[in-house]
Amino acid sequence: MKQEVRVRFAPSPTGPFHIGGARSALFNWLLARKCGGKFVLRIEDTDLERSKREWEENIKAALQWLGMDWDEGIDIGGDHGPYRQTERLDIYRKYTEQLLAEGKAYPCYCTEEELDAERQEQLARGETPRYTGRCRSLTPEGRKALEAEGRKSTVRFHVPENRQIVFNDLVRGTVSFESNGVGDFVIVKSDGIPVYNYAVVLDDALMGITHVIRAEEHLSNTPRQIVLFEALGLPVPEFGHISLILGKDRSKMSKRHGATSVDQYRQLGYLPEALVNFLALLGWSPAGDQEIFSLSELVEQFSLDRVAKNPAVFDVDKLNFINAHYLRQIGPERLTAMALPHLVAAGYVEEPLPPEKEAWLIQVVAAVTEYVSYAAQIPEHAAVFFREEVKFENDEAREVLCDPDIPRVMAAFREKLSALDTVDETAVQGVLKSIVKELKVGGKKVYMPIRAAITGQVHGPDLLKLIVLIGRERVLARIDASLKAL
Repeated sequence: MKQEVRVRFAPSPTGPFHIGGARSALFNWLLARKCGGKFVLRIEDTDLERSKREWEENIKAALQWLGMDWDEGIDIGGDHGPYRQTERLDIYRKYTEQLLAEGKAYPCYCTEEELDAERQEQLARGETPRYTGRCRSLTPEGRKALEAEGRKSTVRFHVPENRQIVFNDLVRGTVSFESNGVGDFVIVKSDGIPVYNYAVVLDDALMGITHVIRAEEHLSNTPRQIVLFEALGLPVPEFGHISLILGKDRSKMSKRHGATSVDQYRQLGYLPEALVNFLALLGWSPAGDQEIFSLSELVEQFSLDRVAKNPAVFDVDKLNFINAHYLRQIGPERLTAMALPHLVAAGYVEEPLPPEKEAWLIQVVAAVTEYVSYAAQIPEHAAVFFREEVKFENDEAREVLCDPDIPRVMAAFREKLSALDTVDETAVQGVLKSIVKELKVGGKKVYMPIRAAITGQVHGPDLLKLIVLIGRERVLARIDASLKAL
């Protein structure tokens, strides 16, 4: 019988959900869905000072927003709980006692000062710092003497000496470590809280995790975890370490490269389907040239053998290209809802919107959609519909209003627009065409000056939509003000 694929995502709730964590979660989720397996959401909250429930809620909300559901874990439970590490301390304690009883772990009474001095000596000799095992051979009497001094103990794992720790990484191929370079490491701190490398082993084994897909920075943790699995007599899962995410300058992605948390992208008005599409392409290559993928297409095509070893570059221009594609698909109603907080912040509208104002705003958003990559950009491009004062963006906008034919064009436009019974796109188009015909001038000498006079720009949304949505009285007032300013 084929083994069910079980993967997990196990974040620490110590801050906003990072985009790199979202990519790791997505690769695990895609693998589970591709194989018909299970995706487990577990919380690693043993960093008691920094872990907060608000960040746990942030992680859950981000995963749900991105469309990644979980089959077991916090909130929904399952057969392998609890799913928070701080609720599993009794489980860890039982296995620690087993390791101590079998001589595979031992109490360590070394102080931070002693350990630091040892590290400095090793560095001075050009050696890789590691614990030399000074407490490994303490007698019961020696331990009692140290305890009588008031020393607190950690628990260290005794790493087997003189062996190669070899495993097949699902992304990187065969990886090998020397056990002598690892050194005996702490598995339980002096306050009784297990460290990451110990708790994660027990959690993965007891939750039946078959595949551990995680970021490259965990590669060096793998030999420690493998020797722990073996010492505890627990099955070793398969490992796959996905590449780092770099900024466009090839340095590790940080705040100076822009937004780093999923929630920041949500607030800026990126679509979850676009962000998922983009994250999937960070380190994974589809078989063909396709770049736009639905979630179901990603599930169908995803495989670990197409995940690259090389670092992935977070190209925000590519993200904007993908998001702009999705924005064109969703319709102006949804985009208006996404843009509304930004329009309110800009002072252009106030909530609640009356029905007629909302209908007008939806048309405004539709008129500028092709110019934006995410919703937070809409106020900048929609400003011409709200500002009464016309500011010329450059000399070109001023110069088109200095042509000798401009007074005739504007007089004809003012007269014909004022005479319209209904101001809609068809009627306005008729006005503009009649001016071109009657004054015997090129269309550019009519359309561009009118645009410049009412917006201060020579490029932008469709002129017919501009005139209709700005409204007859405001259009005429703006033309008068622009001509007066010149």
